[in-house]
Amino acid sequence: MQATNTGLIYRNPKPHLRAIHAWHPTVVALGELELLCTFDLGEAVESLDYRTYISHSTDGGSSWSAPRPLVNDPTERPNTHSFRITQLRDQTFVGFGGRFYRDDPEEGLTNRDNLGFVPMDLITTTSVDGGLTWSAPITITPPLVGPAFEICHAIIELQDGRWLAPTQTWRGWHGDAPNGMKAIALVSRDRGATWSQYIDILDGTDAGIIYFEQSVTQLADLRLLAVAWAYEEQTGQSRPNAYVISVDGEAAFSAPQSTDLQGETAKVLSLPDGRILSLYRRRDRPGLWANLSHLDGDTWVNLGEAPIWQGAVTGMLGQANTSDELGNLKLGYPSLVNLPGGDVFAAFWCCEDGLYNIRWVRIAIDS
Repeated sequence: MQATNTGLIYRNPKPHLRAIHAWHPTVVALGELELLCTFDLGEAVESLDYRTYISHSTDGGSSWSAPRPLVNDPTERPNTHSFRITQLRDQTFVGFGGRFYRDDPEEGLTNRDNLGFVPMDLITTTSVDGGLTWSAPITITPPLVGPAFEICHAIIELQDGRWLAPTQTWRGWHGDAPNGMKAIALVSRDRGATWSQYIDILDGTDAGIIYFEQSVTQLADLRLLAVAWAYEEQTGQSRPNAYVISVDGEAAFSAPQSTDLQGETAKVLSLPDGRILSLYRRRDRPGLWANLSHLDGDTWVNLGEAPIWQGAVTGMLGQANTSDELGNLKLGYPSLVNLPGGDVFAAFWCCEDGLYNIRWVRIAIDS
């Protein structure tokens, strides 16, 4: 497993004129060479101009179109938004995101005293023309009180037709969390018209563990695998990445077990041969790393690892409040797709020379 090529999807072309940084890419492959990528742009990680944009490549990532806003979402109440997109089996696209109300222009997204979140709506958008145009956002009603929710994942279309929207319940601005902070998936059985059910995936409330930025994939045997960043709120330290399994997404997920990956944000991809590729931000060594593994029954078995991008060491140190340490991370949120030719294409955000960019990498996997 090795990175065979890399490049930039977005970097502020004129940083001497204006501050524009980029985070949270989601990449979709339309073929071997044609790719879509959405990502968030703003003056700062919690700035009042923070929005999702989209770019298009027809040459395997060598060049990308100028980013354009994903949606037009005019509202009277000041807000910012962030989306993650996916392509469904019928070739249409759906985006899952959050609209964050910014009533106080002097406050960020989170309350520095308690990690509470600003008021927000969960929203979806669709495209029927290959991602060229997107519908006005539709507000959805979740089946439980968050009161806020993490935007960490695109919608997953399961083999049985259900849609899952992986997310996490999150505290309100004043610290209220009637359901704790737990990783869940909202469930729709009518292609997103309603979301009347949810599945518990990882709940570390009683143990004081927050499972940030989960990644969920359906395996060839139809089991669901979820991997997450396990963060101890009291110490401000991260444990090795945890994983859980459900036989079909209807039955309960297993108790969390360790992957032995010393990572934080981690995203996983089920490869055509049944192995699992993980990309993750290491907390013990610099950069973004790839790990190849497989499941022996329900046991995670690591096969090998390799650095994909090497920047500075970055991670949660427990030396400041959680909100500030999250905002000071230097890379994260990898997004992976299988290409028809057998390689994997991935995008992630990273800080290079003081600018937060969206970088892509092509990964060759040994058979």
